Amino acid sequence: MTYGIGDEFHQETKYHREKMTGGGPDWASRPDVYKEYPHARKINLASRVEIETLSFDEALLRRKSIRHYSRDSLTSGQVSYLLWAASGIQRSERGFEFRTAPSAGALYPIETYVVVNRVSGVPAGVYHYSVREHCLDLISEGDRSNDIAIAALGQRMCLEAAMVVVWTAVFQRSKWKYGQRAYRYIYLDAGHVGANLALAAAAVGLGSCQVGALFDDEVNAIIGVDGKDESVVYMSVVGKPHLD
Repeated sequence: MTYGIGDEFHQETKYHREKMTGGGPDWASRPDVYKEYPHARKINLASRVEIETLSFDEALLRRKSIRHYSRDSLTSGQVSYLLWAASGIQRSERGFEFRTAPSAGALYPIETYVVVNRVSGVPAGVYHYSVREHCLDLISEGDRSNDIAIAALGQRMCLEAAMVVVWTAVFQRSKWKYGQRAYRYIYLDAGHVGANLALAAAAVGLGSCQVGALFDDEVNAIIGVDGKDESVVYMSVVGKPHLD
């Protein structure tokens, strides 16, 4: 059996009872859980979208990976609902704003970007989802569908789907408290957000497919992050399924 860096990571980030130290983190050094683009052009999303959804059981039964999409556009209302359902603010309690997906320590290291191919009322381009303001921050305008497909190892569904959601991690948001074990929690957090999106898409009659096969630095370049302090960890396509 061959062992490599992944095996070493798993061993080195185990918790051992006899090695647990006392005390807690320095909360004054906690990074902000929101990323802001204050000078970006913003596209507001409806705070509460009246949209018909299936029951939870029906969404579970209908969720599956869809890899072929029609050329139909999504509505801005659908996008609003999907982004909120994936990782939007659900409630405010005790001075904290909790989101729809769980996060280790409520640290929320996952950021959401959207490569818009076809959304009514939203020009094609690359956007950041502002959780706090529930809006889209424009990063760059223009058709990037071919670029994101190439960066996803040539998967055509990234070209065909109405939008591609890119999730990054701002690593220090979790590392300041959990050290190197934070990476375990970050990937779990990304999975929670991805599952929310997949079920939300199914609930409104759309298809999705989650993507882990990608050239990290090519995706990072498209969305404009450095790949070190913040880097892509997961993606998903969303659109209306192509009917054979």
